[in-house]
Amino acid sequence: MIRTAKAVHTESDGPMQVSIVIAAFLTSILSGLFGMAGGLVFMGLLAWLLPVATALALHGAIQFASNGWRAFLHRAHIVWPVLIWFGLGTAAAVAFFSAILFAPSKFYVFLGLGLMPILVWLPERWLPLDAANRWHALGGGFVSTGIALVAGVSGPVTDMLFINTRLGRHQIVATKAVMQAMGHASKIFVYGGVLLSDAAREAMPLGATAISILASMAGIMVGGVLLDRISDAHFRTSRRWLLTLVGVTFLVQAIRIALA
Repeated sequence: MIRTAKAVHTESDGPMQVSIVIAAFLTSILSGLFGMAGGLVFMGLLAWLLPVATALALHGAIQFASNGWRAFLHRAHIVWPVLIWFGLGTAAAVAFFSAILFAPSKFYVFLGLGLMPILVWLPERWLPLDAANRWHALGGGFVSTGIALVAGVSGPVTDMLFINTRLGRHQIVATKAVMQAMGHASKIFVYGGVLLSDAAREAMPLGATAISILASMAGIMVGGVLLDRISDAHFRTSRRWLLTLVGVTFLVQAIRIALA
């Protein structure tokens, strides 16, 4: 009876696993093109399909590989001095959240995903941040990593560090890829143990996770090709409206959960 039940459970998870693999590919195209948005959409899908802790850990594993691959492809454009101070802020956030007991719910995940795109519409003079400023980078590393541990992603927060920058689109995408990889590594550190549970391995076996990682890497390559074909102006404007549409969708989901 136990074996039969497990077989039925695994068969029913098949379409979900395929959906996750496809989503990993398509959302990585967005990340490769805009340096953001892809992880936001992917986190929302995982939070809808899986328990929150499992979704955070799986998202961290797949997106760490995806962003690491994006950083490798654009490694010539990475601005390394910025990452030293950002990394110190990331380490501080991991230490803080590892010391407290916090279990995010689906409502808070979708609320965070829905509200985050608002940041791209704030007047730039309100938060004149520059990633080249060590204190801005340090604070940005702490805040963005903390939000990633709660809502799963922090792309729009990290993006604020580049408001006053003179970096081009390739430098922004490359440097942010390393920043995002740091944030996803923090989720693996805090929530990664969940992926070793029997329930998580049945819902998303290691083989399916590996295929999702490869799919995300392929999507990053496609996004990189598209990135070369757009201008800096289209790059900045398009992702603002894309994030807004995604944010509204997740806010509606948060409201539905709250009213349920």
